[in-house]
Amino acid sequence: MTPKERIYATIAGKDVDRPAVTPIFMAWAAHYVGHTYRDYYLDSAVLAKAQLAVTRDFNIDQISAISDPFRETSAYGVEFDWPEEGVGKAKELLINSPADISRVAPIDIENSARTRDRLEGVKKLAAEVAQTHSVLGWVEGPVAEYGDLRGVENTLMDLIDRPDMFAEACRIIVENAINFARAQIAAGADMIGVGDAAASLISPDMYVEHVLGWEKKLIDGIHDAGATVKLHICGDITNTIEHMADTGAEVIDIDWMVPPDEARAAVGDDITLCGNFDPSGVLFQGTPQTVAEAARKCLALGGKKFILMPGCEVPPGTPPENLKAFCPGANCLVEQLQG
Repeated sequence: MTPKERIYATIAGKDVDRPAVTPIFMAWAAHYVGHTYRDYYLDSAVLAKAQLAVTRDFNIDQISAISDPFRETSAYGVEFDWPEEGVGKAKELLINSPADISRVAPIDIENSARTRDRLEGVKKLAAEVAQTHSVLGWVEGPVAEYGDLRGVENTLMDLIDRPDMFAEACRIIVENAINFARAQIAAGADMIGVGDAAASLISPDMYVEHVLGWEKKLIDGIHDAGATVKLHICGDITNTIEHMADTGAEVIDIDWMVPPDEARAAVGDDITLCGNFDPSGVLFQGTPQTVAEAARKCLALGGKKFILMPGCEVPPGTPPENLKAFCPGANCLVEQLQG
């Protein structure tokens, strides 16, 4: 099977020759090819170079244009300082009061530097490997993007005290995200990741009342454009994941603190789960043997429709031998994945 065939056979619940493996590489990939993380997220050529290198050298099944949370935020007009390592730091929030909701306007995807750079990155990846590999584009979810524009603490307070303000902004945020996803699909992405990390900070009831509908609208828009969707909400979503299953996303990422068997019981057998051993305590700090043990446990508990990866991004400084312990190939210590 090709890596792309393996991904989509898994999603369809068909038999595969081995489990699909899709670790999230960002800063680690940049360092692997001799660049800073800033180089990676500001220059599509560096991103493509890094992603192609780790995809080929570690035999993974999906190549990704994921880079940082602030592509869309920059397109709204927020200015950033960009450190060599670590994500950008906004100089000022876009939304400081209810009156500022009018500043949340349609973004110019093709002519805003950072959204255009994402499209160029997707094109580069697709031109190289789209025939054999799934190409993952990325957009921010409604809570994440509102949080980038408003601040996370303010966002959590708004969901309690001013949910109408959040909803008014989301009407534009979600439409912009759909359009950004469509542009990435046109550039060659077959799957779009929706990153809504801040949604893990709210209660299940609040998620259902204020967020679920917006995520579903976004995911429906991506489906209408012809792509598959994976929903990525970092953190402990154990009590919320049953509701995430109602968004329509074919794939749901689970972070390391979510037991895979409980997640499977919550979402049923139709959704593909993706995860989920601890990227810090196991992958970064562990040994090849402990990584392999954690990977085997995930595969045993995740069910048939399961894709293996750490719960979130591969941390900078992770020993390559720990990656090789669970990535397919001759040095893999997980029997189902050995080349």
